[in-house]
Amino acid sequence: MGTVQAQANMSLDGYVAKQDNTIGRLFDWLQNGEVAMPSPAGDFTLHLTPQSAEHMRRWVSSLGALVCGRTLFDVADGWQGRHTLDVPVVVVTHRIPEDWVDAHPDAPFYFATDGVEAAIARAQELAGDAVVAVTGGTIARQCLDLRLLDEVAIDLVPVVMGAGSRPFFGELSSDDVVLGNPTVCVHGDRVTHLVFPVLR
Repeated sequence: MGTVQAQANMSLDGYVAKQDNTIGRLFDWLQNGEVAMPSPAGDFTLHLTPQSAEHMRRWVSSLGALVCGRTLFDVADGWQGRHTLDVPVVVVTHRIPEDWVDAHPDAPFYFATDGVEAAIARAQELAGDAVVAVTGGTIARQCLDLRLLDEVAIDLVPVVMGAGSRPFFGELSSDDVVLGNPTVCVHGDRVTHLVFPVLR
């Protein structure tokens, strides 16, 4: 099975969104470079520095599936049935959105109503040897608590929000989780791309 990796754009004080769920300056780096890079789904074009573009290409090419929570799915309106990263998506939810499913019969979206562990297992089936990316702090925290994560990938943005809707992982139910030294450290413009292994 492929690596399970939590991923987030994060402020220096650990927030992934402002209190009203907007992203503030966290995604500015996606449009501050000279390298044009269409998203895999072709729904928009990034403009990245050469360093960030190389990092992004490697990361995107490694992905096989995405796991997210229902809140993110709803905020994004289900990405209109095709995620920007153009990979299958497993949504952790208590209730399948039947109207959405009926309106998007060919969408590669799967709804896991039996918990995070089952969602990760389904995503790994879909991804094969490729990476399963976990996005959304609530789901990432549950994966960390359940010891399902192999890596944490952070696009660290040099901004201090001071407050936000939540820090990425939030409050863990376990003791401190120790990460290893970064296996990736790429300096872009207004962002540093980091990947940390989760030590077990």
